[in-house]
Amino acid sequence: MSTPSPATEAIGKIVLDSAFEVHNELGPGLLESVYQECLALVLTEKGHSVVRERPIPISFRGRTIDVGFRADLIVDELVLVELKATETLHPIYSAQTITHLKLSSIQLGFLINFNVLHLKDGIRRFVHPDLIDPLKSQNRSGSD
Repeated sequence: MSTPSPATEAIGKIVLDSAFEVHNELGPGLLESVYQECLALVLTEKGHSVVRERPIPISFRGRTIDVGFRADLIVDELVLVELKATETLHPIYSAQTITHLKLSSIQLGFLINFNVLHLKDGIRRFVHPDLIDPLKSQNRSGSD
């Protein structure tokens, strides 16, 4: 398997469509927490299960340790969403999203920066590293 399931991809599309709705209504310039609340509201209105600030524990030497990792949104237990409202998407944000995918075992994730004029410029898509074709991954960082 080298891609998320069709059900996961369908939820991913709904997440992106909903993010565009929020951005079209609010535009850039607000706090991340505002976008998080509004995106969760839109997704819930569409009938989806949304968990905000879900703790993501890490396993170390056979022990589960809660070190404060939190996923901004988990949608239908299938898609992880990390939100930003920043001038620039730094590489550490991508690394954080990939780490959250690995630790949560979720197949598909998005890093969405709402502080852009055109939302398409603020979206990064990530697939769980275990799903990436090993031949392709030699030339990619895990993002699509």
